[in-house]
Amino acid sequence: MGLLLGVNIFLLIFITITFYLLTRLRNTSLMNDVETIYTGENGMENFGLLDKLNGLDHLPYWQGSPCNDIRASEGSFFPPREVTKKDIVHVFDKDLCRIWPLRYRWDEVKNGVTVGRYTPDDNMLTSGDRYKDNKCFCPGRQSCPPDGLQDISPCQFDAPVFLSYPHFYGMKNKEITSAVEGLSPDKEKHETFLKIQQKLGVPLEARVRVQLNLKVTHSNYGIARKFPSIMFPIVWVEEGAEELPDYLIRWIYLSTTLCSWLVPFVSYGTIVLGAFLIVSAFIKAYRKVVFTRENLELGKAKLRRGSSFFINGQHRLLIIRDSYTLLQDQPTVAETSFDPDP
Repeated sequence: MGLLLGVNIFLLIFITITFYLLTRLRNTSLMNDVETIYTGENGMENFGLLDKLNGLDHLPYWQGSPCNDIRASEGSFFPPREVTKKDIVHVFDKDLCRIWPLRYRWDEVKNGVTVGRYTPDDNMLTSGDRYKDNKCFCPGRQSCPPDGLQDISPCQFDAPVFLSYPHFYGMKNKEITSAVEGLSPDKEKHETFLKIQQKLGVPLEARVRVQLNLKVTHSNYGIARKFPSIMFPIVWVEEGAEELPDYLIRWIYLSTTLCSWLVPFVSYGTIVLGAFLIVSAFIKAYRKVVFTRENLELGKAKLRRGSSFFINGQHRLLIIRDSYTLLQDQPTVAETSFDPDP
């Protein structure tokens, strides 16, 4: 009994020191990282995505794509889905040693703003033995870890650290889960998700939940003979943001929800108002120029002169017509008497 208690205490101390050293060294290295990201100046397709990390355009831990890809967001901005037309976004976290593919699931409303809910892709932690895109996460191995686990020792100073979801959420390997007591996986508590506004690419809520596990291998030497081969959960962590400041939410609401119906209303209203003003100005100018008292009197005078001219002209035509006589009514030259000496 005393030996078993001593083994447990030794194991606890060893795990605590290992975890402390890993997190201490990782936090120190993260402070010196230099990230280069796309600002969207030349197009929103890559807005917010990493271009380089510490001068590298790939992750040095893995050999080959897609495992060493770095083209992902660090979590603050994403390319708008209305621009990319894609259902997958990628998030990079150096502690996780890889980019995480998150798949769009459905729309929901948060604080009056419509957002898309994204959760990890179904194949993110699928074993490389069954999913070829994950094969490059287990280099130098004849077989990869089972579904639900990923070996991240290359970026954890070669310590036997494995990544999983909290409480082995979603894992179907009974050999691993049955060796640990107290597991109670819960979707609401342990699922990673992001809620991203689709037009702006801004997350309104984010929860990244992961668990770090230490692989303990049975040995026949000394006190280690009491250690079983087990995937020992060290700690599970949650990072993210639940609420944005109120003033940011108001601006996001105005620029996405309110403007979506206000802009067409203002646009068409401006067109109608402009047409009305143009017609009103034309009518007003026409009345001012044409229907003034002077113009009306001048028009009346012209009408009177025109009427008099028409009447007088008609009389002249009648007089001229009455003065005509037909040639056949005039006496001929032969019949006319002529007296040279009157």
